Amino acid sequence: MAKKEKRYSAGQTANSIVTEFVEAQRKTAKGQRLEMLQRDLSGTIKLLTDLLLPVFGSLEGFQLEYEIVGANGFKIYADVYYEPLGLVFECDGYVVHAELITRDRFSLERMRMRTFTLGGYAYFPFSWDELDKKPEMCRRAVYEVLGKRGRGGSGLQRLDVYERELLRVAANSKMFTPKHVRDWLDIKHRKARELIQSMKQSQLIVRVGGSEHRDYGYAIGEKGKELLSRR
Repeated sequence: MAKKEKRYSAGQTANSIVTEFVEAQRKTAKGQRLEMLQRDLSGTIKLLTDLLLPVFGSLEGFQLEYEIVGANGFKIYADVYYEPLGLVFECDGYVVHAELITRDRFSLERMRMRTFTLGGYAYFPFSWDELDKKPEMCRRAVYEVLGKRGRGGSGLQRLDVYERELLRVAANSKMFTPKHVRDWLDIKHRKARELIQSMKQSQLIVRVGGSEHRDYGYAIGEKGKELLSRR
């Protein structure tokens, strides 16, 4: 049975959002960057669709084929760059990087990694198989780096990655429901329910409305607000 695609605002799907984003990136690109964007972007598209859009909720702040100039003046291009936190994401298949790689290509890849490090970028490579078979593990890794690279104060570091990310995405919402939690974090009903119950018990979130046996919605509690305010 085909997997039902997640819906975003205005009836958009992940595929339509990513398609529009890629086309917009191509329209503003020039020279070698445009050439890079005209090539096969299947790995980049999978990275955006299956990992980055579900975690971030939008593609604002991202750039494709971001140009970086190394110390020797040599230009390299990062597949996906998240400018607010200096994160570089890439996705490659096994065949490209293991079976058919040449010595020169292997050396070039090592040089690219050094350039990312020397430039202060955090480099996060993922394989196609990881994204395809273990998407939740990949998303957890991204949630971890979001907490460590500034999207939350030091007090948030002690929380579970899902607790931390829920506080972050719900910060501007007066109220949210279990459906919001499932959509924001791209998790199943059971996981969302367990997360909500755990955060209620720790007073990170509080119930809003409802009855004795059923909650209507939730909001960030005073304890959660205090953690978010620590910078």
